[in-house]
Amino acid sequence: MKTKVGLWIDHRKAIVVTVTEKGEDIKEIVSEVEKQPRRSGDSPLKGAYESHQVPADDSLQRNFTGQLNIYYDAVISYIRDAESILIFGPGEAKDELKERLEENNLGRRVIGIETVDKMTDQQIAAKTRQQFAELR
Repeated sequence: MKTKVGLWIDHRKAIVVTVTEKGEDIKEIVSEVEKQPRRSGDSPLKGAYESHQVPADDSLQRNFTGQLNIYYDAVISYIRDAESILIFGPGEAKDELKERLEENNLGRRVIGIETVDKMTDQQIAAKTRQQFAELR
């Protein structure tokens, strides 16, 4: 059975539309990525804001990158068996995911990457159906 996937992704969530001969399925994968990690310690309004209370920028970036990698791995595990993958979304996540797919030797399955804005689940499903109908 040939499985085709349309994937709308940003850093907060991924909407996966899987199209097979039996029909289509829509799944949402929510990321645990925190774009602006909270700083520990007291508020600067409550007293001295010492430098050791603020995490270093590189540790925040490492934490952010680690969370993204976990999120991308969850998406990849869900779409791993797809024969063809169309990736679209508004920001950098689509390109970052493509790099992860290439690292996992799945990059050749990506048939296209497109920049689009926010879409409803039905719009994502319609775009996926239209794309794969054109490839037949």
